[in-house]
Amino acid sequence: MQFVLFTDNLADLSIVEAVAAAKRAGFDGLDLTLRPGGHVLPENAEMGLAAAQNTAQRGGLSIPMISTGITDADSPHAEAIFAAAAHYGARHVKLGYWAYQPFGTLAREVKSAQEKLARVIALAKKYHVLPCVHCHSGRLVASGGALTYLLLKDFRPEEVGAYVDPMHMTIEGGRSGWELGLDLLAPWIALVGVKNFRWVPAERDKLGQQRYRWEYVPLADGQAPLPEFVSYLKQLHYDGIVSLHSEYKGETSFRRLSTPQLVDQSAVDLRFLRSLFASDFQPN
Repeated sequence: MQFVLFTDNLADLSIVEAVAAAKRAGFDGLDLTLRPGGHVLPENAEMGLAAAQNTAQRGGLSIPMISTGITDADSPHAEAIFAAAAHYGARHVKLGYWAYQPFGTLAREVKSAQEKLARVIALAKKYHVLPCVHCHSGRLVASGGALTYLLLKDFRPEEVGAYVDPMHMTIEGGRSGWELGLDLLAPWIALVGVKNFRWVPAERDKLGQQRYRWEYVPLADGQAPLPEFVSYLKQLHYDGIVSLHSEYKGETSFRRLSTPQLVDQSAVDLRFLRSLFASDFQPN
């Protein structure tokens, strides 16, 4: 297995600095952002990823995956990104997101996203890289395990992967939905993204209904059942890439951490995550 650190919240660090920080925290590599605003910009995919991979290798790490904004074959610089990913060994490519439009359109939106995904798959095949759909939460077509399954079910696992995520799957399926979704997606699982959260009270709405929001918390403190999730991954013999998403900046974090604090917390989270994969825990 490879445990990698998602670089989205290390945007204030250069790639050299991000490599050093991830190495110091105990990671095997980086999940590098190659998208607008990322560590490598799409228009600089070839040279940028080459330099990043060289930097990572000199620092004793790898870049086995990249996170992109690609949602169709004609997304800006999509072909250059796939070509660079193939050339420099980042063969797992996280795609972007298809937004869910107003209520009453979901079936149509799933069909449209499948058509776009089919074109992405055809382009990715040309470069022998695996496009992966992130199982997210919220108003997205790939929201929760069952919807992500609907999106992927007509494609073969060798041509597209599921990027499963216990936090987002628990938000959309708190009691058992995450488990059922993981079961459905099992043949396609190609990437795992890990973070955790808790529900906290928000303001009441105009009618007096209590509302809640979620915030990111350290892995061991959250409501996504990580021991059970990891146990099922082990049952499925998953031994691929695990990306740690240290979302500890901004209003949605339990505390607004500085970058050095975020790296320190990532090291703590990584030790906890490795302990789960080393455990013999079995779900009830």
